[in-house]
Amino acid sequence: MKRKLLFLPLLLASVGMNAQVASVTSPDGKLKVNVDVKAGRPVYEVIYDGVQTLDESPLGFVADHGDFSQNVSFDSKKEVHLEFNYDLRVSKASHVHVNANQLVVTLKNERGMQYDIDFRVSNNDVAFRYVIPNHPSRANGKKFSIRMMKEATGFDLPHGTTTFLTPQSDAMIGWKGTKPSYEEVYGYDEPMNKRSQYGHGYTFPCLFKVQPSTPKGSNAWVLISETGVDARYCASRLSDMKGDGLYTLEFPMAEENNGNGTVEPAFALPGATPWRTITVGTSLKPIVETTVPWDYVTPRYETTHNYKYGKGTWSWIVWQDNSINYDDQVKFIKLAKDMGFQYVLIDNWWDNNIGKDRMTQLVKYSQSQGVDVFLWYSSSGWWNDIEQGPINIMSDPILRKQYMRWMHEIGVKGIKVDFFGGDKQETMRLYEQILSDADDNGIMVIFHGCTIPRGWERMYPNYVGSEAVLASENIYFGQSAADKEAKDAATHPFIRNTIGCMEFGGCFMNRHIHQGNKGGTTRKTTDVHELATCIFFQNPIQNFAITPENLPTEATKNLAPNEEGAPAPAISMDFLREVPTTWDETMFIDGYPGKYCILARRHGSTWYIAGNNATGAPLTLKLNLPMLQKGDKVTLYSDNLKDREPQKSELKVSNPKAVSVTMVDQGGFVIVK
Repeated sequence: MKRKLLFLPLLLASVGMNAQVASVTSPDGKLKVNVDVKAGRPVYEVIYDGVQTLDESPLGFVADHGDFSQNVSFDSKKEVHLEFNYDLRVSKASHVHVNANQLVVTLKNERGMQYDIDFRVSNNDVAFRYVIPNHPSRANGKKFSIRMMKEATGFDLPHGTTTFLTPQSDAMIGWKGTKPSYEEVYGYDEPMNKRSQYGHGYTFPCLFKVQPSTPKGSNAWVLISETGVDARYCASRLSDMKGDGLYTLEFPMAEENNGNGTVEPAFALPGATPWRTITVGTSLKPIVETTVPWDYVTPRYETTHNYKYGKGTWSWIVWQDNSINYDDQVKFIKLAKDMGFQYVLIDNWWDNNIGKDRMTQLVKYSQSQGVDVFLWYSSSGWWNDIEQGPINIMSDPILRKQYMRWMHEIGVKGIKVDFFGGDKQETMRLYEQILSDADDNGIMVIFHGCTIPRGWERMYPNYVGSEAVLASENIYFGQSAADKEAKDAATHPFIRNTIGCMEFGGCFMNRHIHQGNKGGTTRKTTDVHELATCIFFQNPIQNFAITPENLPTEATKNLAPNEEGAPAPAISMDFLREVPTTWDETMFIDGYPGKYCILARRHGSTWYIAGNNATGAPLTLKLNLPMLQKGDKVTLYSDNLKDREPQKSELKVSNPKAVSVTMVDQGGFVIVK
């Protein structure tokens, strides 16, 4: 009874403050966030253009020294307009202008301990985080650290919403116990009440389609993710649906990383959590074009190095482990030189099959050909059963620094680090340590078998990209993945690749995904579809799945394109020589996840407009292409409708608002202007 009397004044105060709902709108007035406290619990809602895109959703957290999710009350609020520019070298836009309104709501719990909820609202994006000051300690003075036991943060989608989600897997399963690695399949337009495959919810980013509540209403699209995750926090995911449309933020599972590391993150005070992001729109355009993953993060360190991006060859993806030897790598170095590529990626087992001494010679030879080297490493350690070497180096701070210095001395320009297997704070710390040590030695970093990037393109100057998707090796390993390659390619620009770099390693030119271009899985997509993925899949260094047999030899030059062992058409290979890997602007044109995608990217003054078709039938579209003008002459790469072979032609634009294109099933097109 005494406890109820103590809480009663606080609850009355909270109810009394309900008239002081804090609100913030976007600069264009279409996007609105309302923040309230109801029965002592903080909540928020999101409305876009009159459409309720998030119902009242919970806020707050529980920490080791207090509960900040219930029995709280308003303390104050502050509103500020934000407008600034920043440069982003390695993502969908090189120069970004941010125009947003900020609302900081200060709440206090029953002990009078305060925290801020910092909302940033631009025309189609919401970002928010918890900012926590030093708190009074029960013992003495201030509390200078915090352990987050759980977050109450949730996202309550309206009834009838459908989902485009990929599940979080069980921990320590899959090949050599390397999961979770963000390599699961997507569902399309599924109901919210469908249980995730493993029962652990869904990995970010998460795409939702909000259906209209009235016959005349508009659909709304909602993309939920997070950004700004570094060594000071864990990465999170969404739960399965709870109740009617509510998804909550979940910390990693205890079993991840073989049980090593805590589930609950801890950080020094004052401090802040990562940003949770919500992108909304009545079309998919804001989803595809959003820059919110980078808008509010800041660099973790400055670099003294000028990193260069480009294209690379990669023997392993088609020729596999047996190709990791000195002689075969020379072939792929020569292929890179012939193609005008900047890099060669040498994959697992190089430590056994080539060795450090001969690797020094191989790097020198490669540099003499104008080609720089990336080397593969396992992240390794005690959280998987990987034996592919080099192992137990990147997880060891002493050996890691030694190898970084050695690579710097011989001229290695980058590393690919594989098989992380978890989202705990301990793993986030390892990502950051690898990146920091690598930058000390002028080395770029690619991650595979890993989590998604969370603002890392801006946070870490030597970060290149992450896999975190069912990527190209699956096309090699099984026909089922090859059969749905076009569907996957029509998915990633809307979900996975919209929040960060995606190191897919695709663009196959082999018709048969096997050494010699014979046997193995059969590629079902056309050449021009593969060329379109060069524009779809954004990553500043693209390690393409091309092989020496894609170039003609005396033995193969007269083979018909569809014959086994035939080289790739010159049209296709010449396009790969020319296509860039960095972009100054990205524009969504048309599409639907898993069905088709039309996407445009600009490099300098040149536009690349790409499309693909996974509808199961030929597809004809009339496209509004605002970067074109009447009378423009553009280059069109398309599939011959009879034999599906690539063709290159000149197209004169008569009406840029109605440019007609036809794509065969599992085909595509590219327009270059």
